[in-house]
Amino acid sequence: MKEIINYYYNFDLMDIEENNNYASFKYYGEEFYFVFFNRTEEELKDIIAICNELKIKGIRIHDIILNREGFYVTKVGDNFYLLLKLNSSKNEVINFISLCEYSNKLKLNNTSSKLYRNNWGELWSAKLDYFEFQIKEIGKDKEVVLDSFSYYLGLAENAIAYVNKINKVIGISELDNITLSHRRIFYPNTNLNYLNPLSFIFDLEVRDIAGFLKIEFFNGENSLLDLKTYLKIKRLTPYSYHMLYARLLYPSYYFDIYEEIMNNNASEERLMPILDKVNEYEEFLKNAYYEISKYTNLERIDWLIK
Repeated sequence: MKEIINYYYNFDLMDIEENNNYASFKYYGEEFYFVFFNRTEEELKDIIAICNELKIKGIRIHDIILNREGFYVTKVGDNFYLLLKLNSSKNEVINFISLCEYSNKLKLNNTSSKLYRNNWGELWSAKLDYFEFQIKEIGKDKEVVLDSFSYYLGLAENAIAYVNKINKVIGISELDNITLSHRRIFYPNTNLNYLNPLSFIFDLEVRDIAGFLKIEFFNGENSLLDLKTYLKIKRLTPYSYHMLYARLLYPSYYFDIYEEIMNNNASEERLMPILDKVNEYEEFLKNAYYEISKYTNLERIDWLIK
């Protein structure tokens, strides 16, 4: 990997740190990441346009560096990579309030962007179909997964039904903000991941909010307090209130680890902190329902809200 980076980017590196999907190194005091790229050319064009617009607004994000041939993408074997230069301290944490403000830095005025995500029900359904097939084919020896999968499958199906119903009954409107969002929120929420343009998408602003609340809950933080804070400082449409709840309902926190386990990148023990908090998270979902219901007539889920 070092020779490839040296050749394509005219560096003279002595040492790099290699991981599964990336390599990192420092050069004249600046930090770089050579990262695996698995998005389309059309998406990359939109990402570059976003980067340019954010820079005009004075917002610092990681730079995508051209290689010596004038391309952003560098092929390594059968895979593709991009070189990122960090423009801020990678370990600086972006807190919840800052995240709430950041989500409105850039809004999508039309839905033509290849980065626009709005078909949650379809995406989640396709994932579940694949997971069910996968667990039958290669999951027979994974006892923790087998014992827990049905519960989270049911929770996800609830979220899908919820989204599909709200799309029919209410539907998205021009008042629902489509803002700069992220494919996934990590914890702690550091600059390294949050300012990575390869994570950018456009979606409802509640996407990142829900993602943060879920991940911090399973790291021992007070998600309900942050939810209350968000609801006080932000007025949403009835549709967005419902979509916020739908994303809290969908167990991405479980499926992210599930995928790592099935790809042999994590042990089943990684699931135990999630499984130990099943009842606590159900209680959080119940309390979240009552809090959001103060602002709109929120559709209820009978088995959860008794």
